[in-house]
Parts: sequence; C-alpha cells; structure tokens
Amino acid sequence: MKKRNKAPIPQLLLLLAALAVLASLLVPIPYYIEAPGATIKLDELITVNDQKDQHSGSFALTSVGIRQATAATALKAKLSDFQDLITKQDLMGNATNEEYDRIQNYYMESSQNAAIEQALKLAGKKYEMSYLGVYVLAIDPSSSFYGKISVGDTVTAVDGKRFENADDLVKYVHSQTVGQEVTVTYLQDGKEKEAAGKLISLPEPNKGKPGIGITLTSHTEIKSEDKVAFHVDNIGGPSAGLMFTLEIYQQLISKDLRQGLAIAGTGTMNADGTVGQIGGIDKKVASAAASGAKIFFAPKGESKQDTNYQEAKAAAEKLDTDMKIVPVGTLKEAVDYLENELG
Repeated sequence: MKKRNKAPIPQLLLLLAALAVLASLLVPIPYYIEAPGATIKLDELITVNDQKDQHSGSFALTSVGIRQATAATALKAKLSDFQDLITKQDLMGNATNEEYDRIQNYYMESSQNAAIEQALKLAGKKYEMSYLGVYVLAIDPSSSFYGKISVGDTVTAVDGKRFENADDLVKYVHSQTVGQEVTVTYLQDGKEKEAAGKLISLPEPNKGKPGIGITLTSHTEIKSEDKVAFHVDNIGGPSAGLMFTLEIYQQLISKDLRQGLAIAGTGTMNADGTVGQIGGIDKKVASAAASGAKIFFAPKGESKQDTNYQEAKAAAEKLDTDMKIVPVGTLKEAVDYLENELG
C-alpha cells in the first residue's frame, strides 16, 4: 500500500500567508475610510440660462471620499495624515444605507436651493421660494409612524391641515395631547400616502410635549426667471454651498471674479448669507492642493470651537503647499475678497 505524498510544510505556510495577504486586501471589514476625494470644477456642473461659464480659471467644490475598509487599507489609513478610520455608527448614525443616501441627497438639494437663493439675492434678481412640505430626516423607533413613514419622505399635512413651514407644523402638533390619534399625509417616492398613529411624549429638549416622533426640516423649492441647472451625480451633503453660490453669482452678473485662477473651497450656505462649518476640511485641502488650486476658501467661524479655518491652515502647512487659505464668514466676504484682492 502506497502512502499519499503530503505537501511540504513550507509550501503550506506560504499558501496560508498568501491567502491571508489576499484577504487583507479584498475582504471588507466593518469600518470605513474617509480620505481626500475629488476636486470638481463647477463650470462643468452648473449652467445659468442654459449657458456655461466661459470665463478662465475655475471655482471648484472639494469632497471627502468614503469607502469600506479592508484590513490592509485600514492599516494604511492609520498611518496616513489625511485618512481617518471610522465606524458605520460614526458615519451614518442609526440610519440604514438607503436612509443615509436619502439624507445626503436632501442636503445636496438644500445646498443647491440655498446657493441659488443667495446668488440671486446678491445679484439683485427676483425669485420666489415655495414650500413643498416637511422633509423627514429621522424617525424615533418608539413613534407610532415607525415603519410607515420613512426617512426621505415629505410630510405635507397633519389632520388635513397644511402649513407654511416646519415650525408651524410642529406648533400644531405640540398643541394636541399625548396619545391623541392624528393622520399624517406624506409623499413617498412621488406618491401621496396617509398614515394614522398616536402622538407620543417627546424626550428633551421638548420633554413631555406631544409629537409624531420624527425629525423634520422644511422642504422648499426656489423659482426665478433665471434658470439655474445642476448636473451633479454621486455627490451628497451640504458642504458645496459656498462654491455653488460663487459659481452661480459669477454667471448671473457676467463678470470675471476669478481673474483666471483655480479657486477651491468649502462651507455650507446658510439662509442669512453666512458660511457654515463642515467636516473633513483637512482632506478637502489635500484634494484642492493636489488639483493645483491657488486659493482655498475656508469657513471662518465665530469662536475657538469653530476651527475650520485653523484646521485648513494646519493641513496646508503639513502639505507644504503654496495654496492660499482664505477665511470667509459670509458670501459677501468671499465676493469682496475676489473683487478687491484679485480685481
């Protein structure tokens, strides 16, 4: 009887080692990596009155790239100055992947509306803001409407009553009683639906007040004689607001604000014209510097806790880039800088 030949131990170890390396490169782990994303020129994404921006130079949004980690990429992220390893909870909170995508899409839509409004206002153009309803950002699992209304839906009425903004809807609900049944009308995937449920007692900061148990914000749409169109895919969040606004404003006034320079930046565009703080600015600075941008607009902030500008400066110093970091607190400050420092 012949004995079967066994594979030599060193060969088995090499095979196991190769499989382990392959797994570390290909098998996802329950973590995500935030890293510098793309810097995207906005003359390719925005048209005003069906015309593209013909001026030299560019305004550009900056982004943070997010991808699921493997053991190998997680180790690389830990050793990198401009990559962070985060959990799904850090990234999405309690939202599902689909809910997270819906929320990011809503923030992107809101940032576009805010940019159009602020650009039109600064350019002295007429516009109207129409109220579409109340956008659902989150739902408490204890809500009677959990499993009925979804994140991304738009609430249009409660008990048949329609409201002018989210605050008026909340005031109406607070004026009812805990345990009272209400009927909520809402849009889901373009279809109008109704759901009935009882009001719950809310936690802090509205402890004891009756509520539906959903986190809401006004869902609006802007209308103007000037047609502003966005051609944006696979980008979410609100942080491109400032740069969207500058691109739209330059096209509205038909004036070269950039003087041929590549200008990148970040920051939300708020209803009062202020520039809001954002996350991941170090990665956005790294992306902008790699793209060849000469100027980077960073939200200035009003206190020591608002550190976007300081973080951006520190990132630029670490990169040893000659890209100039410019702090801006409002849209007007950004425009004044372009007109006075570059003009």
